[in-house]
Amino acid sequence: MESPDHLLADAQRFGYVEAGGVWLRPVLAQPARQIGLVKETDEAALRYFAQRFGLLQAKVDTTLANMAASDNQGSFLMKVLHLKALLTRYEALGDFEELQRRLVTAEKGIAVTVSQNREKNLATKLGFILEAEALRDSIEWVSASEKVKDLRQGWLKTGPVDKARAEELENRFQNAVQTFFDRRKSFQSDKKAMANRIQNRYLDLIQQAENLKNSDQFETTSRQLKVLQQAWRDINGNLPKKQASELWMRFRAANNHFFERLKAHIVSQQATGVVNMPAPADVLLARKRALAERAEALMSVSPQEAINQAKSLQTEWKQVGTVRGEESDRIWQRFMVACDKIFELSALEYHLRKRAADQPPVTAPAARARFRAETLRELLKEDHSELATLRDNLANLSSSAANDAFRLMLQTKVRSFERKIRTKNDLIALYMQQAQAAA
Repeated sequence: MESPDHLLADAQRFGYVEAGGVWLRPVLAQPARQIGLVKETDEAALRYFAQRFGLLQAKVDTTLANMAASDNQGSFLMKVLHLKALLTRYEALGDFEELQRRLVTAEKGIAVTVSQNREKNLATKLGFILEAEALRDSIEWVSASEKVKDLRQGWLKTGPVDKARAEELENRFQNAVQTFFDRRKSFQSDKKAMANRIQNRYLDLIQQAENLKNSDQFETTSRQLKVLQQAWRDINGNLPKKQASELWMRFRAANNHFFERLKAHIVSQQATGVVNMPAPADVLLARKRALAERAEALMSVSPQEAINQAKSLQTEWKQVGTVRGEESDRIWQRFMVACDKIFELSALEYHLRKRAADQPPVTAPAARARFRAETLRELLKEDHSELATLRDNLANLSSSAANDAFRLMLQTKVRSFERKIRTKNDLIALYMQQAQAAA
């Protein structure tokens, strides 16, 4: 502890007593100011305010010592600024200019450290941004999600950068992260929707099988159930094991029920000497050829009636039975193309009805045919765009087994759009021929 005489000497150096008041001499660009009153003697009052300065000095010493020992000197900036501001109003007698020099030196040192830290933070955050942008379009959902989450934590733990760039960097990083999670959410929604569609397809086959299991039309129903069995295999859905097992048990039970009845029926027929032989292949081909011709003839029927008849023909086709060979495949192609044209024409008429309110009717045959061809060309642009997106998604899909069901869905959609495009092109050619013939 300083001696009273030494305290008094320091107090007299920086202050004085006048008219019962204790005054601090001009300092820190401020005029002399009164800092207190004399309560006992002048000397006692001067020593008291010298001691108060010692308390402030100790506070400055402690703050600067702690700052020097810290790895994060930038966190002391506000404390140093607070102490600097306190110097101009603190009531004490002492060398305020020396304290200010020390605090100003500390402030400059902090500014250098903060600048260096912000440069390091900038480099770190730029690295995080590049990693996030590289992961933005990833389809490795599990591993990429973990990496993106780690990047978010690293971003939050990294200190600030220069204010002039803070918003730009924050937006780049958050946009990359949000884009990834939006795509993941969309994928999961598509995956869930696909699972629902697969489940509904299985349930539809189960319902059809259960509707047929008590049928007495043994020959026809046998063919229908075999078609349903093939349709079940073609779905090849990737559902949870328990759910898939329960659906299969229901489907198999309906099939088993019918074929047990069929077996009993055959035994009964054999006992009475009556056995119904299935129709030969040439008869089945003739039936299918007739269905294909009927489907092709629907081009001259009104769209609404044509689409209803096309659906009925598809049902009849399933009931004919299976025939192998190239001729059967050619007939199937004829039938499928004819039905596709009917469905596309129905969609075209629906589209034209929606636009009818905004455009005058086209009555001349040649103009009407050209108008429909042009409308189909407009619709083709959307089909080509959708097909390009589907092919791109399929090409970028990981070969992981977890994506098999999603890959199957994409492949099915690609084939569907390829058929739609072929059918529209055929109809465009047909309408152009009609326009030329009517001109």
